[in-house]
Amino acid sequence: MNFLAGQVLVFDKPYRMTSFALVSKVRWLLCRKMGVKRFKVGHAGTLDPLATGVLLLCTGRATKRIEEFQLHEKQYSAGLRLGATTPSYDLEHEIDATFPYEHITRERLEEVLAGFEGDIEQTPPVFSACKIKGDRACDLARKGKEVSLAPKRIHISRIAVNDFRLPDVNIDVTCGKGTYIRSLARDIGEALDSGAHLTSLRRTRVGDYRVEDAFTIDSFEEWLNHQEVVNELPQ
Repeated sequence: MNFLAGQVLVFDKPYRMTSFALVSKVRWLLCRKMGVKRFKVGHAGTLDPLATGVLLLCTGRATKRIEEFQLHEKQYSAGLRLGATTPSYDLEHEIDATFPYEHITRERLEEVLAGFEGDIEQTPPVFSACKIKGDRACDLARKGKEVSLAPKRIHISRIAVNDFRLPDVNIDVTCGKGTYIRSLARDIGEALDSGAHLTSLRRTRVGDYRVEDAFTIDSFEEWLNHQEVVNELPQ
């Protein structure tokens, strides 16, 4: 196995681990296996700490393909709680407002979701890694500074209801680059004349890479222990 020449590794990112922490752990394992002190590893598309699922890691020369992978279509399974909002649109923060939700039916939810398919404008969450004059929006927000982010054009190719048990619902979302499922939860709540926030998020696919075929950290370490590595770049 030649990690210097470049490999694409598919991981199932654990809950509460940052994407950066996963990259650091895998880099450390690879450096130990290869007997080197430094080695280039990067990920293609950040997952929030509270999200799980497919995270593509590129090694060596394959890091040049990161931008290519970021353009690939992504699929998510998302849990939403209707009737309540949080400042971060997920479970990172406590509920800050509640709304009626008893009027919402499955039929009404499906009707609202259909309106989000196609090209739409979406405002990213304030608690996100979006940059404002070089600073991350989430860092500014946590310092109590006012943050204003401009809407961005995104594409959602499919959105459907998986489960409907008020106040909790689960939806499948297939979308393009730059889509924030947390913002989508917020917007769905507003469209339903209520509120909503994300309670779970799992990325099940990036392009042709699926979570069923992904490494866990433990399975990757075991697999790596059985690999013969080559520390030479091809001519």
